[in-house]
Amino acid sequence: MKSKKPKKQRKEAAMAPNHTRQKKVAAVLEPDLRKELGRRNLPLRSGDKVKVMRGDFSGTEDKIHSVNLKKLKVTLEDLKKENVGGMEVRPKIDPSNLMIIEPNLSDEKRGKIVKRSGGEISEELKHEKKEERMEEETKETEERGFKCEICGDTFDSKRGLSIHKGKAHPDYMK
Repeated sequence: MKSKKPKKQRKEAAMAPNHTRQKKVAAVLEPDLRKELGRRNLPLRSGDKVKVMRGDFSGTEDKIHSVNLKKLKVTLEDLKKENVGGMEVRPKIDPSNLMIIEPNLSDEKRGKIVKRSGGEISEELKHEKKEERMEEETKETEERGFKCEICGDTFDSKRGLSIHKGKAHPDYMK
């Protein structure tokens, strides 16, 4: 972007494609990790363990629940607050207020990012992360899924469950 005009700068930021937005949603690494990975920061992904450095929740450590590329904000799993209506909601935190304590290295693409910058990921750490991630995913699908009363299979949506019942248990639908 060559323009200095704020209007054009804001428009460029709003119209940015996802691959550039992902780079903007990055946080600094813990000093020990900087030396190990050979980088100062990494783009945030769900599953990363982070520490909130500034704001109302400073000092809390938690895992990332989701990353919103449209709004360039992050939500954490266990961090909740009560809104005006009395409901508990996950507050949206700016990535600049976070520090990565334990990155989720189960993704091969993320490993390539680290290797490009000259850092190394130990094999033990890589395999541990994959196993932990798989266990968490199965636990999450069991908790939030919709379970078939007949065979016990779980589905992530009601529609998926009803399609399953229609195909696998046609007598039940009558």
